[in-house]
Amino acid sequence: MWRHLAAGKSDLALRTAIRFMYSACEPGLFCDAKPGSSSRNLQQLHAVSSDELGAFRGARVTTMTSVPYTIGVDLGGTNLRVAAYSKNSGMLEQIQLRTRLPDGRDAVVRDMCGAIERLIEKNSPGVPAGIGIGSPGPIELPEGRLRHLPNLPGWDGFELRATVERILGMPVIVENDANLAALAECLLGKGKSLGTDSLCMLTLGTGVGNGIILGGKVWDGMNGMAGEAGHATIWPDGHICGCGSHGCLEQYASATAVRRMAREAIAGGEAPGLAALQKKHAEFTARELAETARAGDPDAQKTFEMVGRSLGIGLGALINTLNLPLYVVGGGVAQAWDLFAPKMFEELRHRSYVYRLTDGQVDAHGHRSAKTHVEPAELGAESGILGACLLPFVVCGDSKTQQAQI
Repeated sequence: MWRHLAAGKSDLALRTAIRFMYSACEPGLFCDAKPGSSSRNLQQLHAVSSDELGAFRGARVTTMTSVPYTIGVDLGGTNLRVAAYSKNSGMLEQIQLRTRLPDGRDAVVRDMCGAIERLIEKNSPGVPAGIGIGSPGPIELPEGRLRHLPNLPGWDGFELRATVERILGMPVIVENDANLAALAECLLGKGKSLGTDSLCMLTLGTGVGNGIILGGKVWDGMNGMAGEAGHATIWPDGHICGCGSHGCLEQYASATAVRRMAREAIAGGEAPGLAALQKKHAEFTARELAETARAGDPDAQKTFEMVGRSLGIGLGALINTLNLPLYVVGGGVAQAWDLFAPKMFEELRHRSYVYRLTDGQVDAHGHRSAKTHVEPAELGAESGILGACLLPFVVCGDSKTQQAQI
């Protein structure tokens, strides 16, 4: 890394990289990658004194008592968002661009790096203490290599982390976007509200994302692919999924699934209310379906009942496996909580005996059980970009301290 930085990098890039490595970790230590862990930037700790850092190419490094700001990136199939964030002030500035997928991944990465450089320039002479990038998964970590992304065609095998670092000349941290949404909910949303630093989150959007936070840090698994509950089989003979399986949770609880199930009901010829909606708006949205259900249409209501049943089965398996205190449901479809939650809890009580045993009630022997919370998310659409901004603070820090400070 040192040789890479020395090879003709700009003073700004050099100062930023040194300040990142020096401020994100303990003073006097240089951090490098740790495979298979959310603290993967801490595998090797090489002692480097302040004097040695300051002498490197003449850069003057001062010990920082607090991290001034970070930059977060939320890479989506439709929008690309880049933001600067401070613990004290929150979101400082945000840039939103269209994700130029038709122009290829190089164009998208150029837009991303250009926006990062604009925010660095605007906040000069300060430098970011870290840069976090959230991308759809699966992602191989710590390499930051993208694998078989259904919504980003042509990106399979793309070395996102290495490419961005090469352009910027400074280290970045890449993470699954669903994990970052879960991280934000843990530190700033429902986790903070309930006082817990461990949770599992399902994000119901175009697909179903999943993130697991343990002790305030992302659980990445062996190589970054933990938290793919959206591809857990719910209905073995169900609809085929883009992952190659059938009946995945994503095929019954995402916005895409809600629209597909409604179109299937229309095609069956026995859903007049949904047929009227399609005649009015051929490309109807999940939100419009929810409004139709709230207006009393029975077929629209059945669609969301299937969402609830599928979520109840999926969450039941997660609760039986993980036994965490909190499970959060977010994403656009979660706005229809009132429509799918009754069936979800009904199914959950039937499928998960761990859920039944952790209801927070006093049993016949006078013992009060622990409580498993299943709740809607608090942060909405901002969770992904917030998680990307928070990631550099968390990677090297103590999770409980970070949660108290953020």
